[in-house]
Amino acid sequence: MKKTTGTDRSITRNWRPATQAVRGGTWRSEHGETSEALFLTSGYTFHTAGEVAARFAGEAEGMTYSRLQNPTVAMLEERIALLEGAEACRAQASGMAAMTTALLCQLQTGDHVVAARAAFGSCRWLVDNLLPKFGIETTVIDSAVNEEWDAAIRPNTKVFFFESPANPTLDIVDLECVCGLAKSRGITTVVDNAFATAALQRPIEFGADVIAYSATKLMDGQGRVLAGAVCGSQEFIDEVLLPFQRNTGPNIAPFNAWVVHKGLETLSLRAHKQSENSLELGKFIEGRVPRILHPGLESHPRHALAMKQMDACGPIFSFIVDGREQAHAILDALELIDISNNIGDARSLMCHPASTTHANMGPEAREEMGIPEGMLRINVGLEDIEDLKEDMDRALKAAGL
Repeated sequence: MKKTTGTDRSITRNWRPATQAVRGGTWRSEHGETSEALFLTSGYTFHTAGEVAARFAGEAEGMTYSRLQNPTVAMLEERIALLEGAEACRAQASGMAAMTTALLCQLQTGDHVVAARAAFGSCRWLVDNLLPKFGIETTVIDSAVNEEWDAAIRPNTKVFFFESPANPTLDIVDLECVCGLAKSRGITTVVDNAFATAALQRPIEFGADVIAYSATKLMDGQGRVLAGAVCGSQEFIDEVLLPFQRNTGPNIAPFNAWVVHKGLETLSLRAHKQSENSLELGKFIEGRVPRILHPGLESHPRHALAMKQMDACGPIFSFIVDGREQAHAILDALELIDISNNIGDARSLMCHPASTTHANMGPEAREEMGIPEGMLRINVGLEDIEDLKEDMDRALKAAGL
């Protein structure tokens, strides 16, 4: 494999994000293919015993085993790192593999984690159930209150963990403030950036240390594969994360990596157009529902902060109606928008978090997170906005709104 200018940092670091999304991290074989090659192999052969020994010792470049390196996966990792503005990236089998790896690789018994209360259900499960099993203490706070981060710090606090925007409450964290506080106290920030991606928000520019992703979402963008990624400094990726990943194996399949690689080529176009559609649909229903949670609308309590940190508002927002029965009535009346718990797709999708993504948490935990029975979360896709308005209008009327 020939590493082209797509992996030469002296060249690619001067490219703008749209160019990096199409050409960053490109390797080409002797055939000169334009589309990146797909390498479906678990292992590699070597010319001599000395060659393989040198590679395993880290004294020579080259692949050793696909749990450690794969050309297709390596291309994806290079491209994501370039887009994020990070020194390095390691791809993962799924978004939750990325979150689990980003946390467990750097924590041990006796450590303490401060986490946002508003989070994807599985991320809260990590904080509430998995970490404590290993003797790792956790404190959950309201991430929108800057003072709570400071108040929660203990002598053994090692990590701040949060999403911004959060799933499904669309809470916005003050990245500059929280990441600055963490750095001043020697704490590592782990930011789940899946709702925005680097196309709309780059937390590293605000001081974040580690960025974790479900690449299943906007990066793929068409609901095809599971994938995840963790970005950070070269030191963190090589010395902290890689030993964990090498020995536990949450690796992405080369085919999935290739699909996400192709998705990145259109990420910026999709993310911005879906943000545009989302904002227009949000304005259309605002006032017809009791409450809407959309960072692009002035009614959002942290609208100004969201617009400071994000290039656009993203495709996802939530709104609240009068209980589960009315929420389900809206879903059942949809004709165009699909009922689905996925997000980031080019298709518009809607779900009821209390009975899907956060169903296993119980009513008290959902209430604490700000997820009432009447909440609906929508991912706005690339369909014609007028068709989406008509479908939503019909569904709201059917539910008495």
